[in-house]
Amino acid sequence: MSRKILNDPIYGFISVPDELVLRLIDHPWFQRLRYIKQLGLSHLVYPGALHSRFHHALGAMHLMGQAIATLRDKGHAIDDEEALGAAIAILLHDVGHGPFSHALEHSLVEGIGHEDVSALVMDALNAEFDGALTMGLRIFRDAHPRRALHQLVSSQLDVDRLDYLNRDSFYTGVSEGVIGGDRIIKMLQVVNDRLVVEEKAIYSIEKFLVARRLMYWQVYLHKTVVACELMLVETLRRAKQLAMQGTEVFASPALLRFLGAHHDRDSFTDGEVLSDFLHLDDHDIMAAVKVWCRHPDEVLSQLATDLVQRRNMHIRLSPTAWDMERIADLRQKVSEHLGIGLEEAAHFVLTGSIVNNAYDQEQDMIELLYKDGSLRDIAEASDNLGIAALASPVEKHYLAWPRWMEGVTV
Repeated sequence: MSRKILNDPIYGFISVPDELVLRLIDHPWFQRLRYIKQLGLSHLVYPGALHSRFHHALGAMHLMGQAIATLRDKGHAIDDEEALGAAIAILLHDVGHGPFSHALEHSLVEGIGHEDVSALVMDALNAEFDGALTMGLRIFRDAHPRRALHQLVSSQLDVDRLDYLNRDSFYTGVSEGVIGGDRIIKMLQVVNDRLVVEEKAIYSIEKFLVARRLMYWQVYLHKTVVACELMLVETLRRAKQLAMQGTEVFASPALLRFLGAHHDRDSFTDGEVLSDFLHLDDHDIMAAVKVWCRHPDEVLSQLATDLVQRRNMHIRLSPTAWDMERIADLRQKVSEHLGIGLEEAAHFVLTGSIVNNAYDQEQDMIELLYKDGSLRDIAEASDNLGIAALASPVEKHYLAWPRWMEGVTV
């Protein structure tokens, strides 16, 4: 094939490694990722965060090529079929994401995450492409004997994370997310089919873990971002309640399928359900939300209007769970203010928790390879006391309530 070059704002010019990869990029199911924002509603806090999952997938594919080249240069025999399979696995790792994916997984679908949907989509594409994606699927599912290839796709030091930290940092303007991705890739090694890092990269790995922790608090779990996502979840839940009761709710045909019936993991084995899911993007959701601002149901219209007009909820974080009496009191005030029942008022007063866990030693550890051949976990090898602390998850409990409830403080 003629060489296909793409211009990326993070890496400059990147190449598409194979004609099969180009055909996958051109497929409608992958092109749909152009219309799904990588960071969902984060642009309501960081106006520049409008980049798409399409951007991210191409960037991760580029980093995968660099990682494979590094390992080959160090004498690891990775054949062309495995290299292509790794490129396909990382290119398609997010193809199952829905619009505002995490909000959808808490409102419109039940018991199935985007990773499961991605696997189903890859199976369907493999059938369409006459088995050409089989190696990629094996790597994606950790069914290939060379486990290090899977770790490049999914682990605590995968090219997915290396791309999204730098990319999300660039588009949000949050400089704490910038990492030395090039150096980390150049220091990769494989020992006993496990992906490790040469000990010279210890400071780059420390920076990577600190950046990940900071990006979660400053971007992914920023309290206003959390509040906006909660508002979208409740808006979709209310729309689904109404649709399930037979009330007319505006939606695109694909969205209406998920509003009008329950859909769990088993239902996605139906090709029509999967097809409709793959017709959803950000436009379906936000077009519906805009129309719902004028819906006769006061709860739905209020939720939708608050979201569209960015009257985001007040939100407070606490190291301990919030008092249920305080929550009940807030719901009573909302009930009186809007003239609705307490059950309906629960859409406007929300509590739960968020967890930041930058490094989990119970998963694939990030191991440093020393010159004597020994391996040490980064949390034990680092003389930075903060790195050991990052191995402990931090949980914060939130309480959110409407901004239009004047005079209410927590």
